[in-house]
Amino acid sequence: MASKSQMPASGNGTTTSGEMSGADILVECLIREGVEVLFGYPGGASMEMHQSLTRSNIQVVLCRHEQGEIFAAEGYAKASGKVGVCMATSGPGATNLVTGLADAKMDSVPLVAITGQVSTAVIGRDAFQETPIIEVTRQITKHNYLVDRIEDIPRVVKEAFYVASSGRPGPVLIDIPKNVQQSVCVPVFPETVSIRSYTPKHLHASRAQIQEVAQAVLESKRPLIYAGGGIVTADASEELREFAKKTHIPVAQTLMGLGVFPQTDPQSLQMLGMHGSVYANYAINHADLLLAFGVRFDDRVTGKLEEFCKHGRIVHIDIDPSEINKNKVAHLPIVSDIKYALQELNSVVVPGDYQVWCDEIETWREKYPFNYKDVEDVILPQYAIETLYKMTQGKAIISTGVGQHQMWAAQFYPFDEPRRWLTSGGLGAMGFGLPAALGAQLAFPDALVVDIDGDGSFAMNVQELATLYAEKIPVKTMILNNQHLGMVVQWEDRFYKSNRGHTFIGDPEAAQAHEDMSIPPSHAIFPDYVTIAKGFRVPAERAERKEDLVPAIDRMISSDGPYLLDVVVPYQEHVLPMIPSGMTFADIITE
Repeated sequence: MASKSQMPASGNGTTTSGEMSGADILVECLIREGVEVLFGYPGGASMEMHQSLTRSNIQVVLCRHEQGEIFAAEGYAKASGKVGVCMATSGPGATNLVTGLADAKMDSVPLVAITGQVSTAVIGRDAFQETPIIEVTRQITKHNYLVDRIEDIPRVVKEAFYVASSGRPGPVLIDIPKNVQQSVCVPVFPETVSIRSYTPKHLHASRAQIQEVAQAVLESKRPLIYAGGGIVTADASEELREFAKKTHIPVAQTLMGLGVFPQTDPQSLQMLGMHGSVYANYAINHADLLLAFGVRFDDRVTGKLEEFCKHGRIVHIDIDPSEINKNKVAHLPIVSDIKYALQELNSVVVPGDYQVWCDEIETWREKYPFNYKDVEDVILPQYAIETLYKMTQGKAIISTGVGQHQMWAAQFYPFDEPRRWLTSGGLGAMGFGLPAALGAQLAFPDALVVDIDGDGSFAMNVQELATLYAEKIPVKTMILNNQHLGMVVQWEDRFYKSNRGHTFIGDPEAAQAHEDMSIPPSHAIFPDYVTIAKGFRVPAERAERKEDLVPAIDRMISSDGPYLLDVVVPYQEHVLPMIPSGMTFADIITE
């Protein structure tokens, strides 16, 4: 919809030359916020908004499930840095967004979710398809709004995009009753946002704090940078790289921070934490100075908190005050925009002499590299990911589901740039991979986007294959298919004497017929994702032998449209290294 003709309005804002419906006002607000793509699924309470969208230039992508649409909006946001936008109807449509909202909150993803609501006259009366979505989502959104006056729509939308994208980003939900969408008024569109209780732009480290950090760096003998997703969201990767290169301090990255520093650089210690590199975990627990930048000391990183970096001085810089001293008490806690803090540090920092420290880390790296025992003919999941990395030259945008395949992708597909790694980190939401790849592909139409998925995760949003076909979105999917819920199986093997607690998701009759199901025969693969994909008119094939993998990957990445490659792998493989939950680096399992 082209912008309405405007004339000056009294106060801070502009108005149109005539009346508009609430739905049209909403769409005009989205246009003013620069929204180009919206992921949606219409219903009775959101029809008015979808009708207005048909008269706009916004690309509306009809996903096949509301969870698919919000994961797609997350993928779009994570890849582009822009605010992802999705829309659903009331009741079940709104509640199907809940997992995505929680995921976006945990991973600091800028997102605006718009839901239709039943008319204000029947709110609270258990009307058809009514749920109190504001109350339901209060704890899993950064903020939310119930708009009960049409005049409030422009202000609310302006605030929502500002709140979602500023400070520590997160999801904002706007709930709009149907009668508010249908009513009319002459709108006033605000030019700026003023929220007295919310001033994230003013969160800057003081000069004294910067000098104190610089002095700690100079005095340290064994410093380490612990970099997280906050570097990505702040677009501070270049500043981090300058700091690391200027000081020569080794860099360990969290799952959410992969790519903020080039992982192929010798200064990189790869990922740390439960399934991180041995040398990163050893280093972080022998460091005398831990520079924690844009992190939240997640339990999958720290293990037993009181033992984590027990002998080191901790500097923690983060824009979210609630994260400071929440999990791990810092010796120097600083609430600041990390981009600003790094810029200031780069202007004053002087490196110390860390050669002995770096040499010690190098001995750990040589002794405990990421590796696996390759076998003849059988395709191991690590080998499949390594092969994909080599064939794409590390230049693809990668999304994943959640489980073993996710950790192997983090270990064996190094990232040299931020925003090329899309995964559900904090919430660990299975089904994230395919729709997130869909969103990323729309953000970067010419990029190679590959969803590395598990057969369990992929099943949860398999319906989005229909979206790929209908919208001509060329996402590639490589399933590592072991017929099991692999990560749970790994824990069963390690801690439950291999007792299977409903973790086999293949064909039970085939399992009985074949005593050894480590590599099930082709006819025993269940469900048959190749046939399913073809039912959605997406080309697909299966690779079962090692010699088949390279040509199959080549056909996948050279395909003009969407493509699915089902790679059969054994289920006995474990993700290693592994620090058991609640344990320390000293308890790390390497074989």
